[in-house]
Amino acid sequence: MNQSEREAAKRRAGERAAEAVEDGTVVGLGSGSTAAHAIRALGREVDAGLDVEGVPTSFQAREIAVDAGIPLTTLDEADVDLAIDGADQIAGADLVKGGGGAHAREKIVDAAAGRLLVVADPTKEVDVLDDPVPVEVLPDARTPVADAVRRLGGRPDLRRADRKSGPVVSDNGNLILDCDFGAMPDPAGLAADLSALPGVVEHGLFVDFADEVYVGTETDVTVFEP
Repeated sequence: MNQSEREAAKRRAGERAAEAVEDGTVVGLGSGSTAAHAIRALGREVDAGLDVEGVPTSFQAREIAVDAGIPLTTLDEADVDLAIDGADQIAGADLVKGGGGAHAREKIVDAAAGRLLVVADPTKEVDVLDDPVPVEVLPDARTPVADAVRRLGGRPDLRRADRKSGPVVSDNGNLILDCDFGAMPDPAGLAADLSALPGVVEHGLFVDFADEVYVGTETDVTVFEP
């Protein structure tokens, strides 16, 4: 699948998931390129009269939603009925997220939602998760968390910015360590270990999160419940 075919598959997945949103729904608006297609599709439905409110998971998601004309709310003001979000890797109901550095707020919103619809292209599906796990850390905790990750068998790498000198800074003002553990046959155990480390704000292992997965193909969308 070449890049243009992947982009078309992402669009199909996002637009199909947006069709699951009903009138009066509060929707968690995920981050990333595939979720962006869902947000724009929802915006077109809002223009056509659909009554929804969105809870964005990142600065990027908020900007796209505002441009699309979707009314926004917050977790303080509303309960999220369903969320639509992307993933860097999918193995059943387990995900690796955080390639865009927004996984802390994504996890908060996705966990608060009544249902999570994950949207992706076929390259994101795997049998066993093995992508590096993004770990958002308080700046002062970078070194001790990196040392602890090594003791857990991982290789931490401080995420560097492409268009500025120095590291990537998250929407929350923190740093991100991309931690390569290789294949992760027990993501739940690793997730618990990472969550227990002092200084970790959030990590990108979303264990047993996906309720429905929408995978765009070259011609259609495959939908399944893990």
